[in-house]
Order: sequence, then structure tokens, then C-alpha cells
Amino acid sequence: QNPKTSAIVKHLLAEGNAGELQKYFGSRMEFGTAGLRAAMGTGISHMNDLTIIQTTQGFCRYLEKNFSDLKKRGVVIGFDARAHLSSGGSSKRFARLATNTFISQGIPVYLFSDITPTPFVPYTVTHLKLCAGIMITASHNPKQDNGYKVYWENGAQIISPHDKGISQAIEENQEPWPQAWDDKLIDSSPLLHDPYSTVSKEYFKDIQKQCFYRNINKETTLKFVHTSVHGVGHKFVQLAFKAFDLSPPFAVPEQKDPDPEFPTVKYPNPEEGKGVLTLSFALAEKDGAKIILANDPDADRLAVAEKQESGEWKVFSGNELGALLGWWIFTCWKNNNRDARAVKDVYMLSSTVSSKILRAIALKEGFHFEETLTGFKWMGNRAKQLMDQGKAVLFAFEEAIGYMCCPAVLDKDGVSAAVITAEMASFLATRNLSLSQQLKAVYDEYGFHITKASYFICHDPKVIQQLFDNLRNFDGKNTYPKSCGRFKVSGIRDLTTGYDSSQPDQKAILPTSKSSQMITFTFANGGVATMRTSGTEPKIKYYSELCAPPGNSDVEQLKKELDELVNALEKHFFQPEKNNLQRKTE
Repeated sequence: QNPKTSAIVKHLLAEGNAGELQKYFGSRMEFGTAGLRAAMGTGISHMNDLTIIQTTQGFCRYLEKNFSDLKKRGVVIGFDARAHLSSGGSSKRFARLATNTFISQGIPVYLFSDITPTPFVPYTVTHLKLCAGIMITASHNPKQDNGYKVYWENGAQIISPHDKGISQAIEENQEPWPQAWDDKLIDSSPLLHDPYSTVSKEYFKDIQKQCFYRNINKETTLKFVHTSVHGVGHKFVQLAFKAFDLSPPFAVPEQKDPDPEFPTVKYPNPEEGKGVLTLSFALAEKDGAKIILANDPDADRLAVAEKQESGEWKVFSGNELGALLGWWIFTCWKNNNRDARAVKDVYMLSSTVSSKILRAIALKEGFHFEETLTGFKWMGNRAKQLMDQGKAVLFAFEEAIGYMCCPAVLDKDGVSAAVITAEMASFLATRNLSLSQQLKAVYDEYGFHITKASYFICHDPKVIQQLFDNLRNFDGKNTYPKSCGRFKVSGIRDLTTGYDSSQPDQKAILPTSKSSQMITFTFANGGVATMRTSGTEPKIKYYSELCAPPGNSDVEQLKKELDELVNALEKHFFQPEKNNLQRKTE
């Protein structure tokens, strides 16, 4: 019943344009553990009013099956600022339609009345003890995309088998229910609640438990620039600084207000590095700021840059900031916990493709480190299990600039990460140390961890499948490569098939998934490289790391060795020319 998408379909029918219709209606978007992520537009392959109604009807039936008290507890729904003029879709409209679906079945909905950061949804699930949460966002994807991200009652993103159960329920509930399109009905419903002001107040109260140096914050002369890259983060980071008694950061004026067109950037993704930060650098130079904090559009990720003594800007990788935050959060914990035995109940987590620096810190300091599969759904769920056993999970991170610094949110949170980074920098400044100098000190103490990651773009699933099949049948059937150029392979873990050469029974310990590709190679020189497909973008990603024991200070030699390993990986395992892969830089 959306006049815009309906008109597009009628026009294509009149033209007899079977090709376009096939594209729109040939296959339904797949609902996975990341929920939905696709372009907004017409047909069942896109995000639009109809597919949102169908998805929510399925999710609603699945929740009814799992929770006898769903009508008492309810769900929370949040949204970002994305909008798509030609199809009439927007995050706010989708959130209202989803709300209408639940309310029509007598289920209370806590719908945020305005845009919020993604972490506010899992926070609300936990804080109000709700059954589930939905966030309508496509995070840092291109402007035409949108997404539907789902949280379970434990405050973490869903993991299998919930995705399969929800997917099946969507298939069984495709015809819109009688009042599905009439979202105006929600405005007068007693089942509609707005958690905006309560949650905002409580969230900033909760993150203050991670504020340890209020006096330093009040007096610091360090200046910060913040950009929300046309997303939702501006207001919330300003409030977070206020909660920590820090002077507000300078906001990049051209990017501080939400704008679904993202007019100043090619991709609204701070992970892409300096291109997204051009305006931030200019403002920092003008205002004499030393540190830049950049959130992605839904404010669950954080990139950080620091001006070096040379005048150059250093953009920290996700692994480098993970090392700094891990060191900082543990140091603050240690200073506030005098009982030496308490460290045995302390945990930190990171994903298997992230740097193992936390493992090195844990070994020396006596706390526990665990690695999980890629993605915060795994870290959030594992953190909750540990917390339920009375353990303290201080920190979790992934190299894709995602950080969980505060146990009140079981997902990555760019707002708390931004303000905690600012406090850390302010503290270090009182010791005449920059973030870069402290990073070197961390590596000096716990061993250098040099990492390098990138990706190739590939729009053809067949090519991707073939590339990974070749790696599994490298020297004849069921044989993995024994070397990569001059680098000898000493171990292989394949989390698609469940094979791990380092285990006595050759079975991987981490959960396996046949639907995504992921192979990790360990090399005789101590290097590790993982190749995997992305769940939300047409990319084949790789991650590599060389770790040195403390005392090995020849960083340049380590970097050179890793560069050569990565070149060999690209040449022999990716074969970009043969497979027609597009490099990140292109």
C-alpha cells in the first residue's frame, strides 16, 4: 500500500520489464543473526514498508512462542536518521510500522520518539527487562541501505538458532494483518511508551561508573574534535562529555546534524580512515585540537586520530585503540581493586580476527582472556554468560573499531568509548604522554603486536565460493596450502568446515558456520592470517598479525616481515587478477 513502491511495480509491469521485476521479486532478503541489511526500494529483495511488516509479523509470532509474558514485558524499538526519497522508506517510518505490528497484537512497545545511537536499544532491553529489541539502522553502509537489527532478552544480539526460527516465522506470516499499514493507530494506544528521557538519563548515569578522574577532566587543557558523520552521535557524545565533567568537544559543523544523504563523504564509515576525517582534520587545525573522535552514523563504532609531534595525524587502527583501551580499563580496575585475588574473576574478550594484545596483557596481569567468533553478537552473549556466573567482564573489542567498555551495554558502543578515550587522553596528558607514546609503552611491556587488515570487493558469490574451494583443495582434493610464497604454513583452522589442525581430534573449538567462509592460517614465523567473507557487504576480508615477545624492539623489521607476508597472501591466496577482485584502494 505504499504509493511510491506500488507505482514503480505497476510501471515495470506496464513496460513488461521482466529483468527488473526478477531483481525485485526473485528472492527474499535473508534474515540472519545480523537481522536484515539491504538497499531500500521495491520488492521482497529490498527494505520497504511491506518487508518490514512481514519481518515484524514473523518476529512477533516467534517471540509469542518463546515468551509467555510478552504482553506484560514488551519490546523496545529504536531508529537512526536514514531515509530514501524514491521509495518513501525511512528508519522512522519502518520503526513505526514495526511498532504497529506489535501493538495490534496487544504487546507493549517502547518506541524511542527520536533518533538514538544503536547501543541505546540493547541498554533498554537490559534496563527495562524487556523480551527483545529492534534497531532500524544500516550503521555505516552506503546511504541507500537500511537494516533491521535484533536483540534478545539478555541484551545481546541474537545468535543461532533464533535467526532460523525467526526466518521461518517470517515465511509463515507474509500476508499483512488487517491493520498493518495504519501506523497512526499507535499514537493513541495505551501500549505505546516513549523511553527516550528515562533511558537517556539512566544511560549517562551508568557510564559514569567508568569515570575515574573527574578532577583531571575538569582541568584538562586538551582539546577534542568530534564528528558524527551525518549520523545520530552528536548530541549523545556532547552529553557523555558533560557526564564526565569534560569540556564539550568541537563538533564538525558540516557533519554534526543527521543527514541521510551523507553529503560530505563517499562512504559514511570512519573505518575507511583519512578520507572520512578530512573536515575533522581541518577543524582540529583551526581550533588547536590534538585528538579527533569519529563515530559511525549509528554511533556504535569509534575511530580516533591524534596529531603527532611531526604535525602529521595518526589514525589508530581498531587493534591499536583496543590495546590502549584494554590497558586503560584494566589499569583503572586495578587501582580501584586492592584485593589481589579478585583478578581471577576478571575477563576481557575479543574476536578471533582481532589482535591478541589482550591475551598478552592477561597473561602478565593474571586475568582471563577469551576469543570468540567474529562479531559482537558472540562477545555480547559470552559476556552475559560470564556475568551471570559472577565474573567481571571489563572490556571487549573487535578490530572493526567496535568497543564494549561498559557492562551496561552488551554490544559495541561508540558513545561510551569516545568519552572513556577522552578521559584516558586527559590523564596521559598530565604525565606528558600522548596516546601514541602510551601505545608504544603498552607494546614495550607486553610485546609488539603488528597488524594489517584490508579487503577485496567481489559481487559474484560464485567467485568467492571458488576462491575458498581452491584453498581447501590446493594440492589435490582436501589439501590446504603448505606454504604461501616463501612463508611456511604451520597450522590451519577452517571455521566453515570445522577443521583445526592444531587440535588432537582436528576439530575446531569455536562454533562453525557453513553459511560463511572463514579460514585462519598460522605461519612458521609466528604470523597469523585469516580470510573471511563479510555478513553485510560484498567483501572478502583479511586480517594478519605478527606478535613478538616483550623485549623484541625491532619494530621496523617486524613491519617489513608482515608486509611481505600480506603481499604473498594477496598474490597466492586471493589471486586478484585471476578472480577479478577489486582492491580496497580502488
